[in-house]
Amino acid sequence: MTTNVENEFLLEMTGISKQFPGVKALDKVNLKVRPYSIHALMGENGAGKSTLLKCLFGIYEKNEGKIVFLGKEINFESSKQALEAGVSMVHQELNQVLQRSVMDNIWLGRYPLKGFFVDHNKMYTDTKKIFEELDIDIDPKVKVATLSVSQMQMLEIAKAFSYDAKIVIMDEPTSSLSEKEVRHLFKIINKLKERGCGIVYISHKMEEIFEICDEITILRDGIWIETRPLAGLDMDQIINKMVGRDLTHRFPEKTNVVKEVILEVKDLTATNQPSINHVSFNLHKGEILGVAGLVGAKRTDIVETLFGIRERSSGEILLHGKSVANKDAHAAINNGFALVTEERRATGIYSNLDITFNALVANVEQYKTKSGLLSNKKMKSDTQWVIDSMSVKTPTHETNIGSLSGGNQQKVIIGRWLLTNPEILMLDEPTRGIDVGAKFEIYQLILSLANKDKGIMIISSEMPELLGITDRILVMSNGRVAGIVNTKETTQSEILALAALYL
Repeated sequence: MTTNVENEFLLEMTGISKQFPGVKALDKVNLKVRPYSIHALMGENGAGKSTLLKCLFGIYEKNEGKIVFLGKEINFESSKQALEAGVSMVHQELNQVLQRSVMDNIWLGRYPLKGFFVDHNKMYTDTKKIFEELDIDIDPKVKVATLSVSQMQMLEIAKAFSYDAKIVIMDEPTSSLSEKEVRHLFKIINKLKERGCGIVYISHKMEEIFEICDEITILRDGIWIETRPLAGLDMDQIINKMVGRDLTHRFPEKTNVVKEVILEVKDLTATNQPSINHVSFNLHKGEILGVAGLVGAKRTDIVETLFGIRERSSGEILLHGKSVANKDAHAAINNGFALVTEERRATGIYSNLDITFNALVANVEQYKTKSGLLSNKKMKSDTQWVIDSMSVKTPTHETNIGSLSGGNQQKVIIGRWLLTNPEILMLDEPTRGIDVGAKFEIYQLILSLANKDKGIMIISSEMPELLGITDRILVMSNGRVAGIVNTKETTQSEILALAALYL
């Protein structure tokens, strides 16, 4: 990592405050970004990172403070205005027009014209040129819907590149990428840095921060804590500043006792291929079973088939020794299965509805009275239980879940499924985009559920997480089970070797 920085700042946000009804989201927060630098913006979920950036992009109107960009005071009125001025953002939650082509998505709203018509040849050539410079191997003419999540992420970065942005904000850019893709992304980020860009890098993966960033700004509970060079800081110091307390262990002590088999999966194969093929494994009461694999290993397909989202062509699912059909999600819920999905915005939350609805939607039947009406008292009580037990930061029950941070949204979703009292809890990337303090709370919750004899499956791309929380790890490779290893006896090298077995 180099620290080639100049004295002046590309972006200066000073004394930024933002008030919402019942809560002060930002209280005199500062963020100053230099050219030729990668600046980490760190803080727990709810610390104010997203709110600060929304004030920059004109999505929120700040109540107080000053924003200076390229030496001039600015107040953008829209994200379009910010983009055109040279401030770009690569979002964690991808928002693309799936049925349009790759090049359409890059030039949307600013198509090159030839007379009155779109110049498709120029659009293709310009896209190709950007892809070649960034070493991205994607056909500009294919539909975005055909791309993998990691390719969509690269597309967003290319779009930022196309705006010739001076400030590029990256929100959890590696959350869906394999190790190889992360290396490629870092090469692209360094190219942007060498061009004089200032990159604001948001990630909960501490190893990445130390590898790629030059400076760091830390927020806590809407308050600016510190900005300083990263050199000389260690992981424990950053965590302490983020959470306001020492967090000496990344994972809680394992206290769960693995008992008899609760779930047997025999020769499970999904109807629509390519997907899982002849997958077999057991899950015990009180066990936390990890599911590992590279991008494209079809890990998610396992839990979606078990939950009835994907149709199975063969195989058997046995719960307590009895065959269960799980023909759809409703049947799976009734049979004691719960699934926290990977893409919370696409398949996890109703972003325009409140926390009460999102917390209770999977359990509505439990709130009906004899007259067929819903019991407001019980609904309010259970919503409060989700907020309290999951430490959800929210002003009220009526707050739209879409306005919460990603981590707080995830907490509501996990709480939703716990209200159904499942026997089998399946978690697909449950800590994706969640800070270290909240991760620890979720790990504690998972362990407490295992101690209550639940069978738990966790899909995770974070190897330390799998090695730190699970009892056994099922390794997938190209839709097949490559092996099942005991966590205490395995290594990261062994898991990666198995993950590459059928490639």
